[in-house]
Amino acid sequence: MKKIKHFISQYKLDATKILLICFFTCLVILPLIRMLINISSESLNSVFSSENFGTLVENSLLATIISTLIVLVIAYLLAVCVERTTIRFKGLLNIILVFPMLIPSISHGMGLVVMFGNNGLLTRLLGLNGNIYGLQGIVVGSVMYAFPVAYLMIADVLKYQDCSPYQAAKVLGIPTWRQFTAITLPYLRKPLISVTLSVFTMIITDYGVPLMVGGKFKTLPVTLYQEVIGQLNFSKGSVYGLVLLIPAVIGFIFDVMNKDKGSNTYVIGEMMVKKNKLRDALAYIFCGAVCLFSVLPVIVFGILAFANKYPTDISLTLKNIEDALRLKAGTYLINSIEIAVFVAVIGVLVAFITAYLTARMKTKVSKFLHLFAITSAAIPGVVLGLSYILVFKDSFIYGTLAILIMVNIIHFISSPYLMMYNSLSKMNENLESVGHTLGASRFRIISDVIIPESKYTLMEMFSYFFVNSMMTISAVSFLSTTANKPVALMINQFEAQMQLEAAAVVSLAILFVNLIIKGTVYLIKRKISKRRSSSSEEMAA
Repeated sequence: MKKIKHFISQYKLDATKILLICFFTCLVILPLIRMLINISSESLNSVFSSENFGTLVENSLLATIISTLIVLVIAYLLAVCVERTTIRFKGLLNIILVFPMLIPSISHGMGLVVMFGNNGLLTRLLGLNGNIYGLQGIVVGSVMYAFPVAYLMIADVLKYQDCSPYQAAKVLGIPTWRQFTAITLPYLRKPLISVTLSVFTMIITDYGVPLMVGGKFKTLPVTLYQEVIGQLNFSKGSVYGLVLLIPAVIGFIFDVMNKDKGSNTYVIGEMMVKKNKLRDALAYIFCGAVCLFSVLPVIVFGILAFANKYPTDISLTLKNIEDALRLKAGTYLINSIEIAVFVAVIGVLVAFITAYLTARMKTKVSKFLHLFAITSAAIPGVVLGLSYILVFKDSFIYGTLAILIMVNIIHFISSPYLMMYNSLSKMNENLESVGHTLGASRFRIISDVIIPESKYTLMEMFSYFFVNSMMTISAVSFLSTTANKPVALMINQFEAQMQLEAAAVVSLAILFVNLIIKGTVYLIKRKISKRRSSSSEEMAA
């Protein structure tokens, strides 16, 4: 009887895995196939024989390579300042540094225009020439919104580095520069490859910043956006989508292969950092400069949102908020919040179930499911949005919030899935076996043991889905209508109509909502942590 129950349980689990594989196939693979089928020989010839195509590729690669290198340098130095110095206020520093991650990339581009454009605040104040448009504008804007991601990834790696090799090197009298080349660089090699590929893909597929400050310096994502939105040329847009898919897929494959290789294991020992006045002073200066760089757009949005008439009259007024609400910014903000909530709830549920089936129930089917779950990481948002419009254009869900919820779940699911996959993989692999022996069902083990142990990860997953859904423009730009439009898409609309004040109001509203979610998650985690510490002290007493 027990064998029959076990067989039925295993059958249900495998059926669930196959169902999830079908889910990812329908929402990831089939839309891509539909996009590729839409490519005609005429559109291929039109794009590849165009005089502008080579320039577009060259522009995209040039801007992306320069931006990625600058991001890596800034992110590494920041991570060293936080993890390898004794400076104070590191918690506050980390809060400020994530600000650029809480507003859309298009907001960063608009912020640069307001600060350094022809009539920019700093342009007029400092007497600059206002030449922010072109390559330099794209690089500055890309660095502004991409460096926090790289910083968090590198800082997390440095935080858990073992101190033993450095202690041995110090005893042996090995100089600092040699320690860096012989210990630090080999340790960071694989993580830096992942960071580089993530940042490169993030920048080369973004159209928000280039759309705002690119000017005549056109890039591939902007051209794709203009072909589809401006000219409704889906066939040529699909060709550009295919071109953008190539670097993203190469980076994805390279990253997966890099992670699969054997990695060094370290016995974790806390790094003991001694005080050094000169080093810490330089760290304060560098971190202060980067923090100013991070919050400057927010400050500018604050000034612009309450300015009477930019740039001639910056006296304070509330009419910009009224104007934004009159133009339905409030309605579209509610749309964004609804989309973000549904994406976060459904996304966490799907990611958790998928991660449990792949991390805790390892079979041949699990490997396929794992591969399908992370495949969306290789698809740029703008390409995913284009493929969805080709598949769902004439369906009943087009023009509803449902299609935006669906595309955002697929667009962002790979990272939360991997968060939970890694968390579940670290738990005792015999939990289910012990529970079965004691007569506890699998569901009971999940609800009473696994979920409580994963609560921090679940909250981070919810936060990730929500925040990214609030500020994304790439995956939803082709799928939105006047009925289901997310508020982030109004930034470009207001900027095109020279209603910069209203665009600043929208950017601040997105930032405010995301800060509420981030702050709530932080407070809940802190409260749980304090409660756990109190319980541990009581038990010890």
